[in-house]
Amino acid sequence: MTVPISGIHHMTCYASDPQENVDFYTDVLGLRLVKQTVLFSNPVEVFEGEPIYHLYYGNTTGAPGTAITFKPPGTEATRGTIADGEVGRGQVSATAYTVPPGSLEYWHDRLTDNDIPVHGPKERFGDRLVQFRDHDGLPVELFEGESNLEPWTDGDVPEEHAIRGFYGATLRPHNALETGQALQALGLKEVGQEFTPQRGDWTRYVIPGADHSKYVDLYNTPNFHEGSWGYGTVHHIAFEVPDMQAMYTVREHLRQEGYSVTSTKDRKFFTSMYFRDPSGINIEIATAEPGFTVDEKPENLGEELKLPDYLEDKRDDLDSRLIDIEV
Repeated sequence: MTVPISGIHHMTCYASDPQENVDFYTDVLGLRLVKQTVLFSNPVEVFEGEPIYHLYYGNTTGAPGTAITFKPPGTEATRGTIADGEVGRGQVSATAYTVPPGSLEYWHDRLTDNDIPVHGPKERFGDRLVQFRDHDGLPVELFEGESNLEPWTDGDVPEEHAIRGFYGATLRPHNALETGQALQALGLKEVGQEFTPQRGDWTRYVIPGADHSKYVDLYNTPNFHEGSWGYGTVHHIAFEVPDMQAMYTVREHLRQEGYSVTSTKDRKFFTSMYFRDPSGINIEIATAEPGFTVDEKPENLGEELKLPDYLEDKRDDLDSRLIDIEV
């Protein structure tokens, strides 16, 4: 069957400090903070009444394919509730963005000027890229390429070099064959392999018909250590479907393929469900609708704390205890 996956929707990661997170992704990478909220799991049950931030960054509207989200501490009491993580097998190990052709030299200089070590330029599957890590050690890549996604242009990065959304992601599987089968169950197609002696091999998958945010690379490294969750790691990768009907179609297909899929979760800005591949990699399916403008005007995105309806009666209490952040 044709699986109605149209691209990467978002990626969600852990962060150790909300202000450092805002500074890096807005000031350094030039993305827009499009949503300030808290984890939608009941904070009273999960964190003994202490809220955890959930911050979203992307282009002007945080369109699918541009959104990266982070879970930093919400209050001083929640600092240290999550330990530093270590990137390894069983995880999404790198997030990759698209920048316009000819932009890598600009980004190399910009990152270096911000005291961020940069590796590259180098090539993978014929495209040039640079590699670096964010303030928590999360691996990030910038690939030169074409994308029809519009950038956020009110930041410090000139439009001709600005990030155009995701290029893709790298997964480090325990078993590349089994993870590849999970990607194929989502409709992705294997399109190439590259071998690096003594360093492992790459297998590239692409989302058919997608014109952005479409690549998933499996990096199979011999004897590489197990990953551990925490600051500086990716919690999950989310793939986009257009609507709820498409989500039900994907859920039924995955169940027929033998995967255990959760019930649907209302995240206010999209609806989602989850499953894990045999390596334990957490994969989400998320709807494109309704988007981040459901509760804010486009020109005001990210300016105020937004809460799910069932937490509105706790707004004053949560707001009074949240760590102040400044954009």
